[in-house]
Amino acid sequence: MKLSPEQVKQVAHLARLEIRPEQLGHYAAQLSSILEMVSQLAAARTDAVEPMAHPLDMVQRLRPDAVTEEDRRADFQAIAPAVENGLYLVPKVIE
Repeated sequence: MKLSPEQVKQVAHLARLEIRPEQLGHYAAQLSSILEMVSQLAAARTDAVEPMAHPLDMVQRLRPDAVTEEDRRADFQAIAPAVENGLYLVPKVIE
């Protein structure tokens, strides 16, 4: 698919990009080559290819799901500037 400079200008406008007029031909050629490569990839036969969840054939090692921290809520609330009924009080930001 070959893009015209007018199409590149329209895409740049939609993407809110500024492209100088002397750059339109360069970008049109680059984007056209990218679209050509995508069309070649789309033409590849993938009927016999099984979808993969990951490119490597390996199993992820999982650590045991165990609590490794202690409850430090009382420590954090002791150093907070303002606490009431177990909640942190913060200044009002919206009136």
